[in-house]
Amino acid sequence: MRVVELAGIGPGPFAAMLLADLGADVVRVDRPGGPGLAIDPAYDLTNRNKRSVLIDLKADDGPSQVLALAERADILIEGYRPGVAERLGVGPAECLARNPRLVYGRMTGWGQQGPLAERAGHDIAYIAVTGALGMIGAPDQPPTVPGNLLGDYAGGSLYLVIGVLAALQHARAEGGAGQVVDAAIVDGAAHLTTMIHGMMAAGGWRDRRGANLLDGGCPFYGCYRTADGGYMAVGALEQRFYDEFVTLLGIAGEAPPRKDFDRWDELRQTVEAAFATRTRAQWTAVFADSDACVAPVLSLREAPAHPHLAARGTFVDQGGITQPAPAPRFSATPSSVRTGPAVPGADTAEVARDWGLPQLSGGGAEGRGAAGDAQATTAAGTVT
Repeated sequence: MRVVELAGIGPGPFAAMLLADLGADVVRVDRPGGPGLAIDPAYDLTNRNKRSVLIDLKADDGPSQVLALAERADILIEGYRPGVAERLGVGPAECLARNPRLVYGRMTGWGQQGPLAERAGHDIAYIAVTGALGMIGAPDQPPTVPGNLLGDYAGGSLYLVIGVLAALQHARAEGGAGQVVDAAIVDGAAHLTTMIHGMMAAGGWRDRRGANLLDGGCPFYGCYRTADGGYMAVGALEQRFYDEFVTLLGIAGEAPPRKDFDRWDELRQTVEAAFATRTRAQWTAVFADSDACVAPVLSLREAPAHPHLAARGTFVDQGGITQPAPAPRFSATPSSVRTGPAVPGADTAEVARDWGLPQLSGGGAEGRGAAGDAQATTAAGTVT
């Protein structure tokens, strides 16, 4: 499968990385002009397993080179604001005219239509208006920002990948054709709250933070500080898991009944006091072989050394950089991290040869060995 990625920042590159991890031949079209977020290309892991060509879309022959790539591709991904790709001459109409079976994936925050479609934005704004951000955090504190995982990557990248693969299936079916996939982060983030909307309609979820079973309002579903300043995460929802939890924590005889909602504050204080008596490592050992659904809260640097993750190879080392391994896993077609981050323009000659596009070979560096000049540039991305 061939994928053309018009360079951007955030969810578009991550979606293309996921396709590349799964074996697609992803060619990233970088453009001259400096960094998007000033990330050294050698460390931009979202560009692993890809190849890069350097094309100036504002040059006279820039759009024609992209259209030549699109003609040979299965999927094209872009993350410009609505109308930008059209103004550059590489919009859906031009690309589908050259390749009627092309899947044209559009990654934006607000979507292609609507009052905010033309506005700039970032993850935090997208999840704010969908209600997702308002669910997260303590009831007496501002909402907690969950990095940019919930909007950009869960609500954006993953929905784009699902969309373009479904559209590709249609394009390859008898009588099928290419089409445009409008992946908006607001749509994906809202979709992620489907179960919560159902619970709210049934009266099982209150529309405020820290008052529900899964948002920290429940004393046996949350995080607790340990004696050394670490934290343990507790998810003992089912009765049998809860019974094991309070037994191992040593509070079985003093904990208020878990179904007595009026005493949840008292139960929380009891759990807090117990966890405060030992270190994170000690509590980890206590719960290690149990079904109490308790786990240590690890940092990003600590996570790769966790025994379970290490045994599964959840993290790998490539080029001296520890990073998450491709996911999910396949029994017949295993994926891997094959190459490090693509240096902008370093693969132009190689792609020109493999894709049968000799007109590309005049631009960009010659092969991956020509990283010296290319290191000075990176993707000049647009805000989704």
